[in-house]
Amino acid sequence: MNNDNIVSVKVTNGKVNYNKKILLSVINLATKEIAGVSSLSNNFGSALKRWFSKNYYEGVKISNNNSDLCVDVYINVFYGFNVSEIAYKVQENIKNSVSSMVEIKIKRINVHVIGVDFPKEVAENGVVD
Repeated sequence: MNNDNIVSVKVTNGKVNYNKKILLSVINLATKEIAGVSSLSNNFGSALKRWFSKNYYEGVKISNNNSDLCVDVYINVFYGFNVSEIAYKVQENIKNSVSSMVEIKIKRINVHVIGVDFPKEVAENGVVD
């Protein structure tokens, strides 16, 4: 297996390797579970990142250094939700989801709000209910 697809974590008696795709999927699902998150950012730039970076997957980028994991999540939110509250909930849910499934210490979780999505009625009528 290619070493670019592996996240290594030092444990007491050795080292544990995790496939990055699994971690990216867990983070992706944890992000989508939060109310107010419309989607993970899927713009042209993210498509290029996905092709050229093995650490990027559907709006999620991870990097690890000495068994510390850094996560960047790029999201769109629904209109009317508190952005800072959504970002905090995304951070907490990612931290809890990853720590409950694997023994990785997350050093930093950055939530990047890329855009705001409006409900279909608002987008079609131009009126906020």
